Amino acid sequence: MKKNYRRTLTACYLSFITQAICANFAPLLFLRFRADYQLTLGQIALIPTAFFITQLLVDLFCARFVDRIGYRKCIVASEAACGAGLIGLAFLPDRAPDPFTGILLCVIVYAIGSGLIEVLASPIVEACPFEHKDAVMSLLHSFYCWGCVGTILLSTLFFALFGIGSWRWLACLWALIPLVNIYNFATCPIERLTEEGRGMSVRSLFKVPIFWLSVILMVCAGASELAMAQWASAFAEAALGLSKTAGDLTGPCLFAVTMGLSRVFYGKNGGRVDLTRYMLLSALLCLTCYLLASLAAAPVLGLLGCIFCGFSVGIMWPGTISITSPRLPEGGTALFALLAMAGDMGGALGPGLVGTVSQWAGDNLRYGILAGSVFPLVMAAVLIILRNRTKQSQIRQ
Repeated sequence: MKKNYRRTLTACYLSFITQAICANFAPLLFLRFRADYQLTLGQIALIPTAFFITQLLVDLFCARFVDRIGYRKCIVASEAACGAGLIGLAFLPDRAPDPFTGILLCVIVYAIGSGLIEVLASPIVEACPFEHKDAVMSLLHSFYCWGCVGTILLSTLFFALFGIGSWRWLACLWALIPLVNIYNFATCPIERLTEEGRGMSVRSLFKVPIFWLSVILMVCAGASELAMAQWASAFAEAALGLSKTAGDLTGPCLFAVTMGLSRVFYGKNGGRVDLTRYMLLSALLCLTCYLLASLAAAPVLGLLGCIFCGFSVGIMWPGTISITSPRLPEGGTALFALLAMAGDMGGALGPGLVGTVSQWAGDNLRYGILAGSVFPLVMAAVLIILRNRTKQSQIRQ
């Protein structure tokens, strides 16, 4: 029977939506956690820290062990962990001796699932026999953006209709998506990227120059995206004097919309566009958006720079994967895991740099965002080097 890889693609779409739910649902409840469980701001700050550190550790685990365990077992386990963590969030804090420990445990459980999705969904799609895989990859990653938008908008609507006190019911409703997706991954066709035993080891990857260029690109991609995304709400509030809810909808929500549109655009037109050139133009547009957000005298222009930065960063993460994979065809799971880890490192570095520089500048967020412009600048430089290397190799041939 002919294998239906569209079912595999649908399962991966839902897995990216699941990852978006895991990353964005708990932050909407931070103030509620503080009121219900008397948490300190320091404890609340540890929640996203635990999430991203867990994902980094999962990236390292995947680089060593996923090929031995198998893609299907790991991706099914990822959906189960996400579902269990979200359901646990609704019940465990109220039943644990220490509510904060209960919250942290649930976050770690669904972060394990989210980290597995981050590493496995892309190589699962890459191994499918689709044409124009760079376009397919961009469209796949757009579902994370739509998941972010849907989580923010639908959660806001749910709280408006039923009150934020009903958040436990919503956690259980969101958990249905990964739980249903367990069946999808258990039954859809899943292929291997490389034949068993032929994937490159971590040590072998470290010896290849193109791998290190890709790591730099991935760090810059994660930093360029999250440095702006994490501060978008605060920027919207500071620039336009909006409320917290309006700031969330205007800042990170519109940022995610434009990022998703960028990935859909390339997903529909990728077969006709040179990816490296498109990423270079995106990096230059991102640099322009950072400069506009940090230097524009008019607050509305600064906000537009913040929002359209989402469009510029949309291709960076999936594009780096698509540039690297054909150049290292035997990279296997280790390659995808290490690239995901580099992206996560950038995601931690970027917002941290913006916050630190802003604090040094007397809590002036514009200076922090100006410092963040270094990431798209470095990305543009590396892409120019990569294009020149490609042209030289074509001339030799």
